[in-house]
Amino acid sequence: MKQPYIYAVVPAAGIGSRMQADRPKQYLSINGKTILEHTLDTLITHPRVCQVIVAISAEDTYFSNLPVSDADWLTMVTGGNDRAQSVLNGLLSLPADSWVLVHDAARPCLTHGDIDRLLAVMNNKAVDGGILASPVRDTMKRAAAVSATTITVKHTECRENLWHALTPQLFNTGLLRQALEDGLRNKLAITDEASAMEAQGYTVELVEGNPANIKITRPADLPLATFYLTNNTL
Repeated sequence: MKQPYIYAVVPAAGIGSRMQADRPKQYLSINGKTILEHTLDTLITHPRVCQVIVAISAEDTYFSNLPVSDADWLTMVTGGNDRAQSVLNGLLSLPADSWVLVHDAARPCLTHGDIDRLLAVMNNKAVDGGILASPVRDTMKRAAAVSATTITVKHTECRENLWHALTPQLFNTGLLRQALEDGLRNKLAITDEASAMEAQGYTVELVEGNPANIKITRPADLPLATFYLTNNTL
């Protein structure tokens, strides 16, 4: 039986203030291409992905200058004030009976192997979707702010069964759209797509991903991503 094609939504409306750069982090360059272009290329070159929807800020002055901006496989929508609204805006252009990968714009080191493992979730009737994730390996501390400049340990958290949520996150488009709409209407704290689905009672599978799938958030992340992309270590 022919495998269904998959859509991808990339929220890219953020400003990335923690990067301390002169532009949003998705427009910083690695090896002659922006972080966003690396991300989009990885998604669309996967044989199961048929279309990518990217959510861009209404004030964005960079995206239209990228060669990829007029690609026939790419649809641009206006992003929202937060991630959940940006993702929802992207989902509104997709058929409700499809499946969608939602992936961070600033995760350019995603591999096709990780996408393959995540797409296998569609064959598991015991779950309603899945996310790439990595098990917590370090000791976890709960912080307490003593002052504006001092943070101390409140207590140590048990790391058993704790995972770092990554992206992509894979769900039925119609179910995710409804979950995001309900979450936004009820003013829930939606930190990722899985949290919206969890609030609706859906079951989300954790799929262990490649640790190189880092999110570029701070200046120190950029050279590490450059290393991964330059040395073919993905």
